[in-house]
Amino acid sequence: MKITIERDCLLKPLQAVIGVVERRQTMPILANVLLKAAGGELSLTASDLEVELISETGSVNVEAEGSITVPARKLLDISRALPEKSTIQLELKGDRVSVSSGRSRFVLATLPATDFPVVEDINSDREIRVSKSDLVRVLDKTHFSMAQQDVRYYLNGLLIETDAEKLRAVATDGHRLALSDIALEQASSSKAQVIVPRKGVLELQKILEGEGEVIMLLSSNHLRVEVGEIRLTSKLIDGRFPDYERVIPKEAANLVSGNRAQITQALQRAAILSNEKYRGVRLIFDKNRILIQANNPDQEEAEDQVEVEYSGKQIEIGFNVNYLLDAIAAVDSDNVEISLIDPSSSCIVRTPTDKDSLYVVMPMRL
Repeated sequence: MKITIERDCLLKPLQAVIGVVERRQTMPILANVLLKAAGGELSLTASDLEVELISETGSVNVEAEGSITVPARKLLDISRALPEKSTIQLELKGDRVSVSSGRSRFVLATLPATDFPVVEDINSDREIRVSKSDLVRVLDKTHFSMAQQDVRYYLNGLLIETDAEKLRAVATDGHRLALSDIALEQASSSKAQVIVPRKGVLELQKILEGEGEVIMLLSSNHLRVEVGEIRLTSKLIDGRFPDYERVIPKEAANLVSGNRAQITQALQRAAILSNEKYRGVRLIFDKNRILIQANNPDQEEAEDQVEVEYSGKQIEIGFNVNYLLDAIAAVDSDNVEISLIDPSSSCIVRTPTDKDSLYVVMPMRL
């Protein structure tokens, strides 16, 4: 293999795939990136056995075709350190790759390309086409509610559900829930429900830049997403996602509407003196105001209040302030709407004008 490529044309696809490469690997080859030069194109593949990212570039002069794996972060650091608009030559010599640019020369160790784990055909039975902006929106509005390293492994990911009319994303960690829908233009009678692992979701968010269309391919074991010259393939979590519709309150007689920024700032101020471990705050909803109280084991106290539109009965309820702030931050309007039933029931946070997204926060005892 021997190729010549501009520094920026190598750096961009490298940066696109590097997030998959873990710093500590059980298999040495997973610290490498697979380089394939053929037909005037160069493809770069990174994998951690759960998520695979492939980025391609046609801006390359292929003098000799071939494939090899090289240390991913070392190649990235070399490319970053070289001057802008410089030209890089990569040449395979025996079991080493020579990287040359101007007066600089580096020799990298390699591992055989045949040993690199590659996901081939995923046997997709469903294709979904959405705009980048729509997919970015549903991921931004839901990903923060995914669990982290929960023993209930099916919560450590994002549920993607599709039917004839919409694509729905749902995430929950058992204490809160986020849900968002986008309409689909194509009609299909088939339904699909898959759980994408946390890392797959986070890597997908990184590659969704700019405008354009995203092609999503679903199979029983994998999700494949094609975004321009980048292709992400993620294994799916094999498990049954909880019946999330059961935890969404159906009716809420007590409706609170207020300025999102003012409520956020009041919660942030009160949270300073909340218990550092449990992050609990007490909210007292009264006529046209919310009284926010917090205290901690050092017997320090905070109290704040904010004016809102509310005419229901007085309700005193406790919440994890971080969960409440995350939900309010996902609301993309100046006003936020909070629906309440009673002190022992979950609340719903949403944008007053957006019925496609909602956030459920469970109460906590204080």
